[in-house]
Amino acid sequence: MEVVMFTGIIQGIASINKVIEKDQVKTFEIIFPKGFCKDLQQGASISIDGVCLTVTNIIDDITVHFDVVLQTLNITTLGSFKANQKVNAERASKQGDEIGGHPLSGHIDFKCKLQNIEKIGNNQKFSFKIAHNWSKYIFSKGFIAINGTSLTVSEIDKNTNVFEVWLIPETLSETTFSDKKIGQDLNIEIDRNTQIMVDTINAAIDEKLKKFN
Repeated sequence: MEVVMFTGIIQGIASINKVIEKDQVKTFEIIFPKGFCKDLQQGASISIDGVCLTVTNIIDDITVHFDVVLQTLNITTLGSFKANQKVNAERASKQGDEIGGHPLSGHIDFKCKLQNIEKIGNNQKFSFKIAHNWSKYIFSKGFIAINGTSLTVSEIDKNTNVFEVWLIPETLSETTFSDKKIGQDLNIEIDRNTQIMVDTINAAIDEKLKKFN
């Protein structure tokens, strides 16, 4: 069975052309850059702002439909998508493709408000405050995906649960980050390898402690 995986390297900036409201489902009509949809088939997976979506209809060589259910709309930022909004897009990787970022599932863990933006030269530093139960999976120099983009955590304060990432000019020009404002929600996917390691170690410690009780 082929596992759908993304790399966190954004391949294009797409635009929400239309949002069609249905009963507990929204259909997004998205326009992609020319060439992005080459050989695309119905049922294929595309990451939109980090969310793995299934192609439900191909209108033409740049226009595609996706149906999104209520649970995904609530957990992610997709519930607030509007017409003309720009989004990060990445096609699912194929076996043998170079992984320029880190492996992503496209399953968002939570959305998080952008707390601060600091411009330093041509770079920008984004700060996020997260819930305590998620901060245990985030480490300085570790991976994290924000709106589908593979980024490196520069710093995290475990006391305040605030972490920072740096965005270089290349990342800012190839993604939608340059349009983001303080207070906006962004999609977060924790690095799965780190999550598994932390949970495994914690489970082992808990098991050891039980023997002393």
